[in-house]
Amino acid sequence: MAVIVGVHGIGKYNYYLQAGRSVEGAAEAMRAKWNRYLGAGPAGFAEVAYYAHHLNDQGKAKRVETMGAREQQVFVDWAKQLGVGETFTGALKAFTGWLLNRLDTRAAAFAALFCPEVAAYLTDEIRRERCQDAVAEALRRHAPRVVVAHSLGSVVAYETLHAHPDIEVDLLVTLGSPLGMRNVVFERLLPAPVAGLGERPKGVRRWVNIADKDDIAAIPPALRDCFTGVDVEALVNLDWLDFHTAEKYLGCAALHEHLRPYLA
Repeated sequence: MAVIVGVHGIGKYNYYLQAGRSVEGAAEAMRAKWNRYLGAGPAGFAEVAYYAHHLNDQGKAKRVETMGAREQQVFVDWAKQLGVGETFTGALKAFTGWLLNRLDTRAAAFAALFCPEVAAYLTDEIRRERCQDAVAEALRRHAPRVVVAHSLGSVVAYETLHAHPDIEVDLLVTLGSPLGMRNVVFERLLPAPVAGLGERPKGVRRWVNIADKDDIAAIPPALRDCFTGVDVEALVNLDWLDFHTAEKYLGCAALHEHLRPYLA
């Protein structure tokens, strides 16, 4: 049986609080839930690498309108990916309020989770390194053949695997990934893209990217135009109301097609 390690996405600090501020407890709770979503029982994830406590030290989500300047800049740049406010030229705070009035409640709720954690990871060198260390430790602990990374976790996993080229995996699966998101993530990646292209980490033998067509985190949903070494792209239709959750991605047939050989 092959070892599979997961890397979680945004909005998972509550696991840490519910586990009494225990990283191990949070990771175990996530592992149990991800294995239920995958439907593979004990043959599923050996661990879900947990890093959310490095990005959120306040214990509650921020409202978009009360975020700091770096977080609001991520919000504005992300909203422009949706085609909202591309020509607005007002001040940042005015733009934030203007955008909130034009986004539906689901998108605004998503932004309240996405923007602070993306800003914390990409603009704070210490937090970024701690997140990568947490993922690298999990990978070294289990030596998995497969890494499944969701949402912001795909960015952390991508950079971790680049930073530790001695860690080798047969398969990297990115789910609902914002890796290609211009002006938010892509240009800030380490290592930096060269001539407009990022590349598959050296220790990864195969890379599969899966994204829902309506996922507002996975912009663009396909990564081949901005990364070399993506072997398979799968555009899926999970749920028009529930387009980004790990539950939907881990239960989709497109993922099981690629994990089946490792679960046998």
